[in-house]
Amino acid sequence: MGYLRFLIDNRLFLLAGFLLTFTSSFGQTYFISLFAGEIKGAFGLTDGGWGGIYTIGTTLSAVTMIWAGSLTDRFRVRHLSLAVMIMLALACVAMSLVPNGFLLVFVIYALRLMGQGMLSQLGSVAMSRWFIATRGRALSLSSMGYAVGQALLPVVFVGLLLTTDWRNLWLVAAVCVVVTIPLMQFLLRQERTPQSMSGDTQSTGMGGVHWTRTRMLRHPLFYILVPLVLGPSTWGTALFFQQVHLTEVKGWSLVSYVALMPAFTLSSIAFTFFAGWAIDRFGVKWVVPFQMVPFGVSFLVLAYADTIFMAGIGLLIFGVGQGMQGTATSALWAVFYGTRNLGAIKAAAAALMVFGSAIGPGITGALIDYGVDFPDQMIPIAFFYFGGALLAGIGILRYQRDLPVAA
Repeated sequence: MGYLRFLIDNRLFLLAGFLLTFTSSFGQTYFISLFAGEIKGAFGLTDGGWGGIYTIGTTLSAVTMIWAGSLTDRFRVRHLSLAVMIMLALACVAMSLVPNGFLLVFVIYALRLMGQGMLSQLGSVAMSRWFIATRGRALSLSSMGYAVGQALLPVVFVGLLLTTDWRNLWLVAAVCVVVTIPLMQFLLRQERTPQSMSGDTQSTGMGGVHWTRTRMLRHPLFYILVPLVLGPSTWGTALFFQQVHLTEVKGWSLVSYVALMPAFTLSSIAFTFFAGWAIDRFGVKWVVPFQMVPFGVSFLVLAYADTIFMAGIGLLIFGVGQGMQGTATSALWAVFYGTRNLGAIKAAAAALMVFGSAIGPGITGALIDYGVDFPDQMIPIAFFYFGGALLAGIGILRYQRDLPVAA
């Protein structure tokens, strides 16, 4: 089945997945960091102070995700998305009203938990459950929500920031979330049965077993894959979080740098579809080990970039990794551990990912305060990616023999 026919036949469910990932944008780092300069100015924060607040709030959301993410095993996407979107809209309103740095921690917590955490979890778990033979294509199409958000929202909101108070823009964000709610409810009015309630469509993982989260945490593969999960979230988050600092150090204008995002997005989109096709054609085990390499290359390019053109090249390469990672990693959990307890299993991975996105801004912000500019930090970060790719490849080659033949 081609992409077009697949898209037409499953348009309601795929659009629902798209909206879940797009709406998560308002809790993603690349969006929140657009207001870094205004937030630091409003509350008198240094790079390290702002990074510390972001780290604490995001870490709290990571801890909560261990429990909250498993709710996707118990509730339909239609009902759970309604509650999560309402709370995300309220968090956006709270950001427009927050009076001090202490309460800012809790606002960041809510934005990160509902946006990056729960809406991303809902999007990937729903696609992994609803589709099996075409899981790669479903994940790649629904992941377009991330790509469109990254391409569209920074350009729009940075433009608005030139003439509009930053607090008012968070009210605009809340409205954007609210108008999505009725459309989501309409799309899922006849939602497919959650796999946790429908035994005949479940797929098993390694050894032909329906893995539980406890069993997964006792198996070596999960720990071998930790750098694979941590790398993109930790250092990718830092890249977007420190974009204001990066442009200042390099002597680029923020508007020019943000204008590169559509090119980054096109690259991400192209390799999202490539990864989806490759997963369905060759299997996720042949795609995952390679997704870390473009990240490492992109950080090396950005570290040495001295023109906005070279920054664009670096972001294009970063988009290659982003496109592959968004699809391949989501599929990996379903393939290796099965789908019966996928919500709880992916919640552990999501908590690790969110924790990574917490420590990235904190580490890089503290190093900036100590005089180590972010471009100088990019070189060792690149080698972290290369090491993670090697480790993931070794682990997957070792344990792929335990997969059912159909995987």
